[in-house]
Amino acid sequence: MRHISRMQDQNQTRITFTLNATDGKARTGVISTPRGQIRTPAFMPVGTAATVKAMMPESVAATGADILLGNTYHLMLRPTAERIDRLGGLHTFMNWDKPILTDSGGFQVMSLAGLRKLTEKGVTFKSHIDGSKHELTPERSMEIQRLLGSDIVMCFDECPALPADRDRIADSMRLSMRWAARSKEAFGDRPGHALFGIMQGGLERDLREESAEALKQIGFDGYAVGGLAVGEGQAAMFDCLDFAPGFLPEAKPRYLMGVGKPDDIVGAVKRGIDMMDCVLPSRSGRTGQVFTRHGVLNIKNARHQDDPRPLDEACTCPACRNYSRAYLHHVFRAQEMISGMLLTWHNLHYFQEIMQGMRDAIAAGTFAEWETAFHAGRAQGDIDPL
Repeated sequence: MRHISRMQDQNQTRITFTLNATDGKARTGVISTPRGQIRTPAFMPVGTAATVKAMMPESVAATGADILLGNTYHLMLRPTAERIDRLGGLHTFMNWDKPILTDSGGFQVMSLAGLRKLTEKGVTFKSHIDGSKHELTPERSMEIQRLLGSDIVMCFDECPALPADRDRIADSMRLSMRWAARSKEAFGDRPGHALFGIMQGGLERDLREESAEALKQIGFDGYAVGGLAVGEGQAAMFDCLDFAPGFLPEAKPRYLMGVGKPDDIVGAVKRGIDMMDCVLPSRSGRTGQVFTRHGVLNIKNARHQDDPRPLDEACTCPACRNYSRAYLHHVFRAQEMISGMLLTWHNLHYFQEIMQGMRDAIAAGTFAEWETAFHAGRAQGDIDPL
């Protein structure tokens, strides 16, 4: 089914979303920003500390990425947002001229920081780097992200780990909604930049709906589904995604935070998600885990040491075009830096191929057939050893 929708504001200095086609709940479109277009569904490689680990920025762009994610928590601690601002902003600092989305810092404060104290005002915590004390509030998060110069800014929220009891989830969600209103006020009017609200509510349908209604009352340029991929498992996540995206405005982008594995991504898009991010392709590349259309392989395994074939004969990334499994096995075992570089490039290339495949299939109305072929290919497993 083809469907056209567009954000109301078409001023060229504004970030806009055009929904070009739907197939079931799956959607494809374009987020237009002053720094370039983001084709959706979009996968955002994670550049935690102003770099996608083991990759040059131009190499990340060559994989097909339209946008990167930067991390507010890590950048505020080192080298600091103020220093990045003095040096021309995050785009200039890291030599990336396409759009950047920055998270709010809330998730990392909850998961990484030590001795944190949560109040209505915000969170005080100790840096995991040097133990120095910091405070992060909705207002400070908006200030940091302004200094970084990110194109898409995320509201400051709290993200409790699952499982958690219903009262804890409800209290956390309502605190996040109050913080969302403060984030919107602190963000102000910034043409060329967008602010996304974050839905919380755990796996509870009524709490997710309450959160979505609160966010819509405040009004945002896009909406994220937060609080998933935090230990609940894929089946529970998909059950939540069966209803949660539908509570959000159809004409705005929907971003699922922190997801995920290839089948997580496909399942999320099938349920109406437009944007995702995850460290998995880069982290896996550095540890020898390789994603291919035939499933996952570990390059460290001895079966690859005499294999002259590429990781994936159909792949056009530099690792597959120019190097054998035997070579990649060797450099991984020898702990050479080129191993993480090549395997990360391959994984990011594969993830972007998945996104392009889904965009094409949704536009053609053949998403169900594409999904069947995707799962069948991965179920085959790796090619037989020589």
